[in-house]
Amino acid sequence: MIARVASFAFTGMEPREVEVQVQIAPGMPAFTLVGLADKAVGESRERVRAALASLGLSLPPKRVLVNLAPADLVKEGSHYDLPIALALLAAMDLLPAEEMLRFCALGELALDGALLPVPGVLPAALAAAGRQMGLICPASQGGEAAWAGPIEILAPPNLGVLINHMRGTQVLEAPNPAPPQEHAPDGLCLSQVKGQETAKRALEIAAAGGHNLVLIGPPGAGKSMLAQRLPGLLPDLLPAEALEASIVHSVSGMLREGRLLRRPPFRSPHHSASMAALAGGGPRARPGEISLAHHGVLFLDEWPEFPRPALEALRQPMESGEVVIARAASRTVWPARFQLVAAMNPCRCGMLGDAGRECARAPGCGGDYQKRLSGPLLDRMDLAVEVQPVPPAELARAPAGETSVAVATRVAAARTRALARGEVTATAQHDTLRAGFDSAAASLVEQAAERLGLSARGQVRSMRVARTIADLAGAAMVGRVHVAEGLGYRMRSWRG
Repeated sequence: MIARVASFAFTGMEPREVEVQVQIAPGMPAFTLVGLADKAVGESRERVRAALASLGLSLPPKRVLVNLAPADLVKEGSHYDLPIALALLAAMDLLPAEEMLRFCALGELALDGALLPVPGVLPAALAAAGRQMGLICPASQGGEAAWAGPIEILAPPNLGVLINHMRGTQVLEAPNPAPPQEHAPDGLCLSQVKGQETAKRALEIAAAGGHNLVLIGPPGAGKSMLAQRLPGLLPDLLPAEALEASIVHSVSGMLREGRLLRRPPFRSPHHSASMAALAGGGPRARPGEISLAHHGVLFLDEWPEFPRPALEALRQPMESGEVVIARAASRTVWPARFQLVAAMNPCRCGMLGDAGRECARAPGCGGDYQKRLSGPLLDRMDLAVEVQPVPPAELARAPAGETSVAVATRVAAARTRALARGEVTATAQHDTLRAGFDSAAASLVEQAAERLGLSARGQVRSMRVARTIADLAGAAMVGRVHVAEGLGYRMRSWRG
């Protein structure tokens, strides 16, 4: 007899069904595993053997063959432990084989039989629901799987409890969906930033429209401080956005306690990050920082210090909203609809423009430093702001500005206006935008594009910024004043 239990392999965010087949046949005692398994899967033999031993069970003195079908699909990860153990128990007539066909399973086994959490439970539960099957997963992830809807979910703490449930001597209660992640107050408020009114205005526009923003200024001017307060201005994720972002974090094993994301993710990798770390890839094609920032913010501090190939890898995802990792034997697609916020010094020493402190290479060092960023990458930035140090007298006496809560209220209202029109400003196309411009605003856009040498992309992005400024002002149509303010955020050095 051949016992079968379904599980999943993950190709990007897409779960692909894997059938775990176990055959116990006469012959020399052996435990063989086939099906293009990696080292973690191969080691499951010893974990399964130890988990069964902890229950007082032993493998039959026969030839045990485990096949992971389809055989040409690479199997990676430790989540095959549980389906292998269940199929083996079914082949030993310790579990009802027909009953196991109704379930998909994934989980890692400890040596004492406990079930340990594994990545990918949320997409696996959604895939099982689509196949009208139940799901067996670790107890700590039952709340995560319950978000898949009305499907049968078994979330035992260990293998022994699961066996008792399947044999009818114990009943497992269905888990409830885990509450979404709470937004823990971090104490970062926009009112703590003294001065920097232009930069704060740009931050508000970027939050309202999901625009890319770069902050340029000398060390200590407040660039990072401003960027770190952006998450406090963003509204909660919409339900569809929360589910997509949570699936990415689930496959990455980063969904804490099975709780779905409620707030936009904020990722801030170090400037030594490689191309694979930013865009994704590696031996197991894991999602990179840009995918972990899906529907959120990717903050790159010391922007020109990142490796050039890593920065250039951002260009295509910034336009398409996804990153495609192509290999000779596979092709993986990850979502990457993120908002890029970058901070950089004007030159290597950071003091360009300060006659008393700039280095002997000024002003040539500034051009050399900014050449680390390619023109196509810079053209994708919607807003650019020069952040100058606040004088000590103003820093000590300036009154507190608006709070993050007050600005976030305007941001939420602006996004509501955009959604009421049925569009997302950050991705709106030219024809859709043009319909909302009055004649004077449209004329100014055309004149500015010609005089400033804006590319077609730069022109559309300027129109998107103007549309966001109009939404913040509560204006139904984009006027000349909104276009003028938006154009003011495109730096001269970026205009061709």
